[in-house]
Amino acid sequence: MQGHVTACGLIGALGWAGESSGQRGPCPVVLPSMSFSEGQPMNSAQETLISRRSIFSFRDHPVERDLLEEAFEAARHAPCHKHTHPWKFYLMGEVTRLQLIPGVDRIVRLKNPEATSNLFEKARGKILEPPELIAVTSRKSPDDPFREEEDYAATVCALHNLVLSLWSRGVGAQWTTGGITRDPVVYEALGVSEHEERVIGFVKVGYPEEVPRTKKKALDEIRFYLP
Repeated sequence: MQGHVTACGLIGALGWAGESSGQRGPCPVVLPSMSFSEGQPMNSAQETLISRRSIFSFRDHPVERDLLEEAFEAARHAPCHKHTHPWKFYLMGEVTRLQLIPGVDRIVRLKNPEATSNLFEKARGKILEPPELIAVTSRKSPDDPFREEEDYAATVCALHNLVLSLWSRGVGAQWTTGGITRDPVVYEALGVSEHEERVIGFVKVGYPEEVPRTKKKALDEIRFYLP
């Protein structure tokens, strides 16, 4: 497929040899410009950083709990000023996800009163179909806007640690901030107070069906050495 790397077309270190080998997980994903040893994790943090892509299509395969725990551990070690550790991660199972559907349907109706059943199914699928779905929250500080801003930045760092840890193991992710992530139904489903925690988004997690190619800005466009 032009513009994409198919997930099953390459064997490398972002995952394992595949289901047919008897090893854990589906076939791995690597970018063709990278060079890896089969069955081995990435040996360079730089390779993990520059090869990561947001994944929009996942295989129908759950992610192993130990890989999720490894990623949460990486998130736990993100930098944060004053050691506030403002982040929390909520791995949402089927029951919790179903509680979000009324909010999803409401948003669809508000956007398009003439929405067809296909539009509703597509919107619901974004919540129900990802193999894993994680809600990420950051602690609020209503009396200290600067602290809240710093804590938000720290939570984003933790989220990215999570994503990078997963990517280094052949597991893709997509951080999404769609309207449902700000709907009151989410706070109710998570059992958290919107006065104490802010949902900064969902992270969809799973083994990639394909890895998109994206064009990044040139280094000279974003880096400047000053006298």
